[in-house]
Amino acid sequence: MCALRFAANVSWLFLEEATLARRLLAARDAGFEAVEAAWPYKNPVTYVEQARKEAGVRVALLNSPPGKGGLGLGAQPGRQVEFRTGLEMAVSYANALGCDRINVLAGRIPSQESRVAMTSQMEETYVENLRFSADLLDQNGIIGLVEPINNRLTEPLYFVNTPHQAMDIVQKVNRPNIKLQLDLFHCQIMDGNLTGNIQSLFPYIGHIQIAQVPRRSEPDSAGEINFPYIFSLLEELGYQGYVGCEYAPRGDTLSGLQWLRNYWKEHNVNQNPERSMIE
Repeated sequence: MCALRFAANVSWLFLEEATLARRLLAARDAGFEAVEAAWPYKNPVTYVEQARKEAGVRVALLNSPPGKGGLGLGAQPGRQVEFRTGLEMAVSYANALGCDRINVLAGRIPSQESRVAMTSQMEETYVENLRFSADLLDQNGIIGLVEPINNRLTEPLYFVNTPHQAMDIVQKVNRPNIKLQLDLFHCQIMDGNLTGNIQSLFPYIGHIQIAQVPRRSEPDSAGEINFPYIFSLLEELGYQGYVGCEYAPRGDTLSGLQWLRNYWKEHNVNQNPERSMIE
């Protein structure tokens, strides 16, 4: 069994550094070979491209632009043109950075009261936009991802909340390059049954993220998820993608990475940052 590969989400980790470029360097120096850069769009693509080259890390994941109101436009009726413009920008960044995964965010419902009334229209819009995404992304060798985000602790108004809702949407889109992004933090909060869900959804999973429940902290902090077991399960299943570290450190980022240093030591992973240099 191969060791898992981890990517530092630099929207959450290494916030001790003021700039994206310095966070990429910090991730490299900590031993990461890859990063997630959720929304790099405030920086010119040339800046981000140069920062990535200087750090020598892979970019494993981008998000589609959040749009006005935040957290995406994929399921927003009447905003298809804005969605497509944003996706095209995300693709341009992904191509420049060598990134082959884009999280196509659905966005929020107008209010809790409107969830039932809006579900059908928003799902129809999301499926339509994901099919457009599939065609554009396929032309660029990119996989599009559908992520469920819990509405109990994190985002009460986000449209896609459970892995089963997300899976239903992925199946309706029915394109090979539209897959599931499974953040185990959200999955545990909404559904639990992590073993069963990971096993049954595994053929459709295109990316995985981790954080402890309920505080969204390091995997080795006190909480509900037994991450050593989860890591072993993913190894047994042969997961080949990156595992995104999208959590809020309890203290400074480096001190909170002991869990990862232990994992690397147990699996004889070379932590020399030079191993990840990419020209």
